[in-house]
Amino acid sequence: MKPPSKTVGHQRVKTARKRTAQSTRWLERQLNDPYVRRAKAEGYRSRAAYKLIELDERFAVLKGARRVVDLGIAPGGWTQVVRRQVLGSSVVGIDLLPVDPIEGVTILEMDFMADAALGAIRAALGGPADLVLSDMAANTVGHAQTDALRTMALVEAAADFAYAVLRPGGAFVAKVFAGGADATLVAELKRRFTTVKHAKPPASRKGSVEWFVVAQGFKRHGDADGGGAEVEAK
Repeated sequence: MKPPSKTVGHQRVKTARKRTAQSTRWLERQLNDPYVRRAKAEGYRSRAAYKLIELDERFAVLKGARRVVDLGIAPGGWTQVVRRQVLGSSVVGIDLLPVDPIEGVTILEMDFMADAALGAIRAALGGPADLVLSDMAANTVGHAQTDALRTMALVEAAADFAYAVLRPGGAFVAKVFAGGADATLVAELKRRFTTVKHAKPPASRKGSVEWFVVAQGFKRHGDADGGGAEVEAK
């Protein structure tokens, strides 16, 4: 996908009485973000939709993805992409936050780490998943090392969830922070999947520390005994 054009003139936002300087900068960035404008024009709920579109163009993660789990679905941009790209796909999304309905999608308002979540998602899917997506990030506290550790713990939990629901040959895509997944998680992913790669799609803002880990070719339990290639995709 060709990155959207930045031909529209830069818009500045005046600081309102009850608006902080930080919120003013955020609003100005949103107004001048070509991906935000494109998302609005094409009916996506967030600019994050284009991150998945670009990852799919590079890694074909949506190919054959008939049953998909979207962990942390809110506001629903990634699930919209799946439904548009894979006709007839069955998607189950889960989030702590309420999410407006999406046609053909089962949305569960609960913690994916809750005891009942795994059973609920399996029942809604009607079979093993072809793809598990996670665009989640832990709430930040302003301390870089702590924030990175909190998000990595979330990624590890998402990976454990993926191991429990994926079919052999399935894929797992998750957001991580700069530097990618840590060594312990990468080693486990390499043991469980045929290929494990890192990528930063063009839709990720240049100043953002987010990257994505893309693990493909999930192995049957008895086959998860080593192998797999870690490739840093810049």
